[in-house]
Amino acid sequence: MLLGVDVGGTFTDAVLFDGERVHTAKLPTTPEDQSVGVIGAVEEVLRRAGVGAADVETFAHGMTVGTNALLEERGARTALIATRGFSDLLEIGRQDRPELYRLCAPKPAPLVEAPLRFEAAERVGPEGVIEPLADGEPERLAEAVRAAGAESVALCLLFSYLDPSHERRIAEHLRAALPDLHVSASHEVLPRFREFERCSTTAIDAYLSPLLGRYLGRLSEAATAAGLPRPLVMQSSGGVASAEEAARAGAWSVLSGPAGGAVGAGLIARVSGDGNALGFDMGGTSCDICVVEDGKVRRTDSRTIGGRSIQLPMVDVHTVGAGGGSIGWRDPGGALRVGPRSAGADPGPACYGRGGVEPTVTDANLLLGRLAADSELAGGVALDLDAARAAISRLAASLGLDELETAEGILRVANQEMVRALRVVTVERGVDPRRFALLPFGGAGPMHAAAIAAELDVDRVLCPRAGGVLSALGLCASDRRRDTARTVMLAGAELSAERIAAEVEKLVAGLGDDLAGGEPEIVYGMRYAGQAFELPVSGGVRPDPADLAERFAAVHEQLYGHRDPEGEVVLVDIRLAMVAPGPRPEPAAAAAGRLERGERLVRFDGEWLPATVLRGEPPAGERATGPAVFELPEATLVLPPGWMAEVDGAGTIRAERER
Repeated sequence: MLLGVDVGGTFTDAVLFDGERVHTAKLPTTPEDQSVGVIGAVEEVLRRAGVGAADVETFAHGMTVGTNALLEERGARTALIATRGFSDLLEIGRQDRPELYRLCAPKPAPLVEAPLRFEAAERVGPEGVIEPLADGEPERLAEAVRAAGAESVALCLLFSYLDPSHERRIAEHLRAALPDLHVSASHEVLPRFREFERCSTTAIDAYLSPLLGRYLGRLSEAATAAGLPRPLVMQSSGGVASAEEAARAGAWSVLSGPAGGAVGAGLIARVSGDGNALGFDMGGTSCDICVVEDGKVRRTDSRTIGGRSIQLPMVDVHTVGAGGGSIGWRDPGGALRVGPRSAGADPGPACYGRGGVEPTVTDANLLLGRLAADSELAGGVALDLDAARAAISRLAASLGLDELETAEGILRVANQEMVRALRVVTVERGVDPRRFALLPFGGAGPMHAAAIAAELDVDRVLCPRAGGVLSALGLCASDRRRDTARTVMLAGAELSAERIAAEVEKLVAGLGDDLAGGEPEIVYGMRYAGQAFELPVSGGVRPDPADLAERFAAVHEQLYGHRDPEGEVVLVDIRLAMVAPGPRPEPAAAAAGRLERGERLVRFDGEWLPATVLRGEPPAGERATGPAVFELPEATLVLPPGWMAEVDGAGTIRAERER
């Protein structure tokens, strides 16, 4: 019995896998305390499966607590301790700008206010200690932090990734003198070079950890009271860790929610495909894109979230503002635009009947027959066709179009936003999307999948039975994972197999042996001498330097179209993950007899066509030819003319486009 619960902005999804079948539940999220909604969703899915809490073996949880706190700037009151003269590092940041020609565009305010920035009298350089830590300095800093009323402190001294002695002394004293204070030390959070990114990541860790600690404490207590196992928490890297470990390091779970979806996409790509898929998770507000190659989700080690840099291993997810609630509007030039503004959960699309009056993607799908007016969405939402028509009519009048033309235009514009996002993670990175299957999930993703696949010239679509709750299913299939990294800067004679192996051994020893049966996954960050940034190259524990250099050259050539046979190769850093494989659920399709068949008119390319409608859970072997609509329990798959689909043994609808 594997239980996964994912908290979204609108709904909390629960999945229970009993060894064969997938049982699901979807309840409204409780923003004031997400743990209430989590336990409610667990109770509902257990009731539907007919089992008790004592039957559950593992309980994995994906959350948005850290993400929301960072975006809404409501984390802990955080102090920063930096080397003397460097306390304004967060404010200075980098000189690059998100919008090149907006010179005065404001940056997000630093997470640490100016009165809470303190300087330590010390200095370490690349060759060692330049100025020793002054006597009594840890005591002075502890008193200053206490007097400032900080809940948490980020400690980031110059070159502590090479020599952490000063940082370690200050951290030890702070933890002893102020036991209720959370301390994030950069040599523990991110022992890598690039001072601003290290400081920013450490500050985010300090800012989020107290909040996550309180939330996960409440959830663990509620789980214990309900008879459930203590929760495992999804990390941004796509692996789960204990709730206690996640609470100590808040920065590691900023992308907890999207990571579960990416892992779920990897599971379906392996079970129902050849392991290669482009996953896109289209919810109410945004669409998250990920790439699965050979059954593994592509990862990155750097990202900006809410304008703030974080440099930790995480699933490589690209996000655009295109969701079911994205609003259609007319720009000053008279063009139809969609998003990024969204109707959100409250009031939601006009068709939800909760006071929304602006036309959204969901309203357009309802008007074109892709959603049925008698469908009841998760949470008991009944659709109002008249409200959707009224909202789209107002936009149509401003554009000089009729209602149906406007609705079709909204879908085409939204689809193009997602096509562009998919090109960013494929074509723009030297990857041919045509060798992948498109794997839609989220409540709105399958409705748009076939149209997007045709734009990309992709012939296959894999729509999971649990597509609307795939992030929760991904939690059930997650590995136990622990990551670390270290800057080494090896080149020339120093770049030897013995030296690389020694550095890897240090990293392995630093992780401890908590993960029984764990295997190392190692990525080497490499670049040519003189380059500013490195590229990730996979390798073993004791790789041959010549082989590493050749792999790097191949990656460089794939991305940039050339290699430098005479260039000196530098090993910048080593990134290590210890991975203990998790369960590998292989869900079965629904049993026969749980499918309603019907027909209705659906509009495709300006023409109303009779479409086969299959409502419920289709059994294995069920086939359909487009135009057809599969109304699954949590999502709807729309097949235009020219597509054929069959349900496989895992309940996945495998659709192919006729050539």
